[in-house]
Amino acid sequence: MSVQECQPNLDCDFVFSALDTKVAGDIEWDFASHGIPVISNTRNYRHDPLVPLLIPEVNPEHIHLIPAQRRQYGFADGFIATNPNCAVTGLVLGLLPIWRRFGIKRMVVTTLQAISGAGYPGVASLDILNNVLPNIAGEVEKIQSEPQKIFGKFEKDHIRPADLQISAQCNRVPVRNGHLVSVSLELAEPAEQEAIASVYREFRSPLAEWHLPSAPLIPVRFVTDTFEPQPLRDLGEANNMIVTVGQLQPCPVLSYRLVILVHNTIRGAAGGAILNAEWLKVNDYLKHRA
Repeated sequence: MSVQECQPNLDCDFVFSALDTKVAGDIEWDFASHGIPVISNTRNYRHDPLVPLLIPEVNPEHIHLIPAQRRQYGFADGFIATNPNCAVTGLVLGLLPIWRRFGIKRMVVTTLQAISGAGYPGVASLDILNNVLPNIAGEVEKIQSEPQKIFGKFEKDHIRPADLQISAQCNRVPVRNGHLVSVSLELAEPAEQEAIASVYREFRSPLAEWHLPSAPLIPVRFVTDTFEPQPLRDLGEANNMIVTVGQLQPCPVLSYRLVILVHNTIRGAAGGAILNAEWLKVNDYLKHRA
């Protein structure tokens, strides 16, 4: 493969974007306006009301924002679709079984995020070795705002955001891969702990009938071992496209608490973008450009 200028004259059917946010906005818009679909891992357009913020198991219908996006922005055959923040991907997918069955009113979220999430060369070794950094620039805002759009209801040409309150605290920890997300949540409908566990055990991918190469049949793995999930033990299954949920317990302040593990650079980033492309393809949004 050869490195080429980032110009929309490339011989391709669509592009993946993992650009720095300082330049991503203009470049992604340029490609979309020249008829090239953009599947983006950057944050620039995540909150644009006409851009799907996509996790196919969670909000597959949100891709149907694309016709309205094309009309409004004059994109013709191009468009922009994004995947969420890496920790948000784990949080939302890990809570999907609860959200669908019981609903969630509010939650308190604490993340323990791996150093690979900072990119390369990442965090300075003198900052992270034998240490924890209790702040990740811009991360709290993403976790407190993106789930409302993802869980939101698609209504013809817009998304009605979910009524969900989130308080977040983000920490960088000396782990190479794997974000842990600790959640205390208040259910919209009361439920016994065993009912919640049963919902997790019975959950199967809503994408199964499509046989997408990157979509695991069981995208949420529920564990009961008192020492799971752990990045060192629980990453690796299903090509790292699943999230693992454990530590389900009653919460003395809200309803329940649990811990979610996601591979941040695969399910939370590159793999998530590939799955988005597969979902867009089977819905005829990605086509061969003559």
